[in-house]
Amino acid sequence: MARSPSPHAAPAARTRILIVDDSVVARAVLTRAIEGSPSYAVVGSVPDVRAALAFLAIDQVDLVLLDVEMPGVDGLTALPDLIAAGKGARIVVVSSTCADGGAAMIQALALGAADTLEKPEVGAFAGRFGALLIEKLDRLFEVSDIVLPRGATTMPAREHDFDIVAIGASTGGIHALSQLLRALPAHFSQPILITQHLPASFMSYFAAQVAVLANRPCEVAEDRSRIRPGRILIAPGHAHMKVIAIGEGGAVRLTTEAVASGCMPSVDPMLRSVADVYGPRSLAVVLSGMGRDGAVGAVAIAAAGGSVVVQDRESSVVWGMPGAVAASGAAHAVLPPDKIGQLIGRQRRPAC
Repeated sequence: MARSPSPHAAPAARTRILIVDDSVVARAVLTRAIEGSPSYAVVGSVPDVRAALAFLAIDQVDLVLLDVEMPGVDGLTALPDLIAAGKGARIVVVSSTCADGGAAMIQALALGAADTLEKPEVGAFAGRFGALLIEKLDRLFEVSDIVLPRGATTMPAREHDFDIVAIGASTGGIHALSQLLRALPAHFSQPILITQHLPASFMSYFAAQVAVLANRPCEVAEDRSRIRPGRILIAPGHAHMKVIAIGEGGAVRLTTEAVASGCMPSVDPMLRSVADVYGPRSLAVVLSGMGRDGAVGAVAIAAAGGSVVVQDRESSVVWGMPGAVAASGAAHAVLPPDKIGQLIGRQRRPAC
């Protein structure tokens, strides 16, 4: 098993990284890019999954950079085992299969990868790739400065009847969403809206994956799409998804105005409009993600008498978005994703 450099060469303060890639050139390029930053150290460099599992059995790392296409077991197949063996280490999939619109990206994120990065062809490693890698790592390991109100991390789950569920998520949110949706009972029929930070090119495949996970219809929202029981609508990557009242129900309007978070799509417009239309009969969920998107909308939901649930720090890849909501005092419960799904499933009133 190849190791480069020795684990003992990394100062304790630096983030410890294991590279798993069958290409000698790719491992060398990744190592050079990482070692160029004072924040990170490559403590292991191995060519396949078997060697990676052997390394993780005796050494602790903070991050694994994982290729997909390798001899023997491929990276996606091995991802759950590597997550377990990593004992809390985050995994970033770095592969040419993670191009825009590629299914591998969504599959990796749904399986628990913290993030993905497209690996260029061998002859195109020079230029921006190293800078993009370090930028992605810096964001993943950014120290949260969120200060919670006293008792916020132990809030009890709130029992509440609702007519709609609106979910916002970003980095780490796809895996959390998969856990939440799998925990919903088959009889759950309230409509679900989802705003997930993803490029527009990924949304169709993401919707298909969500439909499988939730075992119910899921579509990318179009302007004036009706909100119906048992149906999931996902914000497209190029527009915010807002809710308007139509008769006794609701529909979606797509908008593109700038928002404070700078996100497109943004969670805040969705949650604010849900608060306006559904008021106390609304439930907002904010899952793992960077930044503060969703905090303003969650406050609006709570002010309207609705319920707000956020993912807990321990299970989040990045506790920026849910942490910001919890720090605002708007959250009625702070739970891991599967427990959020169970809480939602305890809805007592059937959908109209």
